[in-house]
Amino acid sequence: GSSCVCEPGYRMVSSNGGFSVTCEKCPENMSGVTQDGWNCITCPKGLTSRGNCKCPNNEILVERSIDGILLNEALCLHCNGSEQSFSASDASGSRCVRCEKTFIQVSKSCDCNSPNILTGGLCFLAREGLPPKGVATVRYAQLGITLTSAWFLKNLQSSAFACWLYSNLTACQTLGNMCVMNMNSLSSSSTDACGLFQYIFVSTAREGIVHSIPYWRHNLPWLYYGDQPGLASQVLEKNHFPTAFSFKGTDKDVKLQFIAASFDAAGNFLKWQSLEGGILQLCPDTQTKLNAAFAFGTTYQQSCKISVSKVLLDFANPIFYDLFLEYNDGNGQQHLWAVPVLNLNLQYNEKFVNQGSNMNNWLLTRRFFLVDTLSGKENDLGKPPRVIRIASKITISIRLVSHTQRGTIYPPLITVAYTDVLIQNPETQSVMVSFAVSYEMNQSEAQIQTDIALGVLGGLAVLWSLLKTAGWKRRTGSSIIDLQTVFKFLLFYAGDLANVFFIITMGTGIYWLVFFKAQQFVSVLLPLPSQEEDFVTYIACAFSLKALQFLHLLVSQLTIDIFFIDWERPKGKVLKAVEGEGVIKSAAAPVSIWRTYFIANEWNEIQTMRKINPLFQVLAVLFFLEVVGFSNLALMDASSSLTRSSESYVAPWSRILRFGVSAALWVAIAILQVTFFAVFYERFVEDKISQFVDLCCVSNISVFLLSHNCFGHYIHGRSVHGHADTNMEEMNMNLKREAENLCSQRGLLPNTDGQTFQISISRKMRLHYDWIHETLTRKRGPARLLDSSANTFEQSTRAYNAMNKFLSSFIDHVHKEMDYIVKDKLLLERILGMEFMEPIDKSIFYNDEGHSFSDVLYYGNETTLLIFDILFFSVVDLASQSFVLAAILTYLQQEIFRFIRNTLGQKNLASKTLVDQRFLI
Repeated sequence: GSSCVCEPGYRMVSSNGGFSVTCEKCPENMSGVTQDGWNCITCPKGLTSRGNCKCPNNEILVERSIDGILLNEALCLHCNGSEQSFSASDASGSRCVRCEKTFIQVSKSCDCNSPNILTGGLCFLAREGLPPKGVATVRYAQLGITLTSAWFLKNLQSSAFACWLYSNLTACQTLGNMCVMNMNSLSSSSTDACGLFQYIFVSTAREGIVHSIPYWRHNLPWLYYGDQPGLASQVLEKNHFPTAFSFKGTDKDVKLQFIAASFDAAGNFLKWQSLEGGILQLCPDTQTKLNAAFAFGTTYQQSCKISVSKVLLDFANPIFYDLFLEYNDGNGQQHLWAVPVLNLNLQYNEKFVNQGSNMNNWLLTRRFFLVDTLSGKENDLGKPPRVIRIASKITISIRLVSHTQRGTIYPPLITVAYTDVLIQNPETQSVMVSFAVSYEMNQSEAQIQTDIALGVLGGLAVLWSLLKTAGWKRRTGSSIIDLQTVFKFLLFYAGDLANVFFIITMGTGIYWLVFFKAQQFVSVLLPLPSQEEDFVTYIACAFSLKALQFLHLLVSQLTIDIFFIDWERPKGKVLKAVEGEGVIKSAAAPVSIWRTYFIANEWNEIQTMRKINPLFQVLAVLFFLEVVGFSNLALMDASSSLTRSSESYVAPWSRILRFGVSAALWVAIAILQVTFFAVFYERFVEDKISQFVDLCCVSNISVFLLSHNCFGHYIHGRSVHGHADTNMEEMNMNLKREAENLCSQRGLLPNTDGQTFQISISRKMRLHYDWIHETLTRKRGPARLLDSSANTFEQSTRAYNAMNKFLSSFIDHVHKEMDYIVKDKLLLERILGMEFMEPIDKSIFYNDEGHSFSDVLYYGNETTLLIFDILFFSVVDLASQSFVLAAILTYLQQEIFRFIRNTLGQKNLASKTLVDQRFLI
């Protein structure tokens, strides 16, 4: 399609190449056109389809005299086949040449008459012991088609005869190539190409073997390793490769020197070729990236879709390869190691034998090709093929010897999978092809260690969850094991098991990151993507269970009971008109509610405060991953560099390393943040938790909250000055007196500073609290239960005052039947997070120096929140392979749950404390 030619019967008058051609019709008496196309000539023996003169077999066409003068009429001269000359026409029919030597040897002439056998242009003497008649068919198992190949028809029998009778090297190579075209498939009853090759292989045992390799006969190509059961595992695992490899060293130590011996379809040796030239890659790529394919430890993957028309154009003649790995011995002598081939399309007695992972069933071969456009030609070798066969997936596997410390490997293996393509419309048809170099090692030991760790830590998680459940039962004041108890245990266990999965996955990720990237002499290799499935499953389980724990935490914090005890007492009396009576009476001066509103707002603000800055955390992680380049540590190559050249090959991502790098950065940055806030910011700038306690004391407000039925926290905010509802001058004076130790200390007990307590209240105390609290919530009940003599607001006000009076009198030890004691928690109680003593007659206030009331806030649950963020980030990243998307969605998730926690927490605060929600800003 790139130039124009004259139609048959027309001669060329002028041509500058390309499309500029002038043609002229030949006259009737000279209707033929010369071979060069420039002249007309008379053809006495007829014309070809292209309009040229033709001659019978064994005659040559002569169009010019010896001195080059064009003849008016073409001549057909007979080649002399007598004993003196033994000449015959060549393939083009233009010269007489000496006839093929087999004709001369067999018949002493250039004719191969019966009973001699003429096949493939060769003549053979009919005798006993010749190889059986070959079946010139090619089976395309994927398409369910068996074709009679024109190439096989022409060359199969002659190659077999010449190989067997004369040990002809090219004939033997040609026969071997035809067997490879047939996928090396063997059948005990077939005499196809592989059947003939096996017949000759067995019959030529006397010829000896090459290089002491029993599967390599003299003069025959090495196609098979043998079909004995278990032979493949011996070939691949019995002997180690003689050279050790490292990640850092000379080229010989860090690169795999693969070279291939190439042959054409006719059995001619072409040349030695290095694989670094990209001869096995059908996809185009730069030389720099192609060279990276064989850097030891660098997993290489390349895939693309190629057009069938391009395949037909670029691979008109198939090339066959025998692959070797080059190495030097201790004396510097160069050697070659034959690389076995695992052909996934190979059939043995019409069954695929190389599909499973059991090496004992494999049948290894040696020779392979990339594209076969020859065997699928049915009738004419000059016409396009009906079917082509393409090596759609090529993988070179390098396996590390277990427990090696010096980079010792097993012999490499090249796995080839072919795709059969029925040619219909080459311009629109395409095939997906891939080339990969993978590195693997036996991961069974690592899997066993992971299972042991999971079993041990999982068992400890069960015990820890049981202790949590027992502590929860004690705090709820119940001793009955019911369905709620079982459900609570499962929730606790979900959170603890999530921590177990997180510890195992993070430990695994950091282990592979450190030991794989930092090693010089190779001792470990990364798990393959197929071996990472359990790891990904662990992360998914950790995220699901941690999400369940997080929702449980959220619900628990949104349902706490909280009340602000106002210690302020009225100052003097005021005159107040009595509604409906028309009289004025004196009454106690009202106490301002603004201090309570102020404390409620401050509590509302610290509900979602964390020990870290979430936005800074996400941005810092993203900065180190994408800008600094820590993400490059997650590539499946041996480099520990944080930067990569834009021209260099970028290895595929390892999901284990991606999780290890990102999780390590999350934890490291979080630890730095927590340290910064705890050591510097909260000491020298502001500590909102401690400030809230101070503010309660200055405001003369105590906080009484119950996170469980009979357990909670108490913040003693009773002012040591008696009043907090005062002017600025008196307030400053009070603070000055307190700073100069001119007044008593703030603690609940005399001469102590302890203001925060964990409280374990008695059942009687809880019942009385609930009885008063019912009035607060009764307004949401049926209308028939409401007091018709008073409106809802008055009811709520009375209930609020009653609760305030009850709790303040409880703190002041007024109710002897509901009294309490103050004591320190035992060390074991602090470690286990539970109380050994049950508050039967008296409630118990445990001294708390760590502000444990933050347990009902985000602040006290930073570990849970952080792990949830890490797992959310990792799950999104593993699904999308994008750190940027994971960071964006993680921040959005944080903001959404913070909004939910703030909104619902504000509603709960207003409901439980009777603070009007309109004042919570």
